[in-house]
Amino acid sequence: MSEDTPESLIPYDEIVQDALRAVVGRVLGEVETTGVLPGDHHFYITFKTSAPGVSIPRHLSERFPDEMTIVIQHRFWDLKVEQDGFTVGLSFGGVPSSLIVPFAAVTQFHDPAVEFALTFQANSVAEPIAEEAPGNDEPAAEPADDGSNVVSVDFTRKK
Repeated sequence: MSEDTPESLIPYDEIVQDALRAVVGRVLGEVETTGVLPGDHHFYITFKTSAPGVSIPRHLSERFPDEMTIVIQHRFWDLKVEQDGFTVGLSFGGVPSSLIVPFAAVTQFHDPAVEFALTFQANSVAEPIAEEAPGNDEPAAEPADDGSNVVSVDFTRKK
């Protein structure tokens, strides 16, 4: 973009972010409807733990004060998907927990079975932090760096 490009009065970046987060909702909704993950599909979902509407057990918010990654694969239950977020039961260190996550809090969605990933811009600018392994009882897998099926949206503007 040139410096002469006028400021948009249409919030395109927010519209695109909402549409991409709806992809996450639709995928989770399919799993809720069928009750199973198809084939080898499984999901790594990273979200801001202190975002409005997020509800996680205190021991998890203390361990992950900014962001955490969960794995939806073998051991999950009570997945419920609403228009604005989802709830899911997961085990952390053998302790069953219920999480409520609004889609607005999600910063990454990754399905390693097909190397599909979405990255969302955070609502607030923050310093990058060292990434920890997923919080629940599944091993972490690193997303492929080849860019296949990866959608990253960054609408930062140079002023």
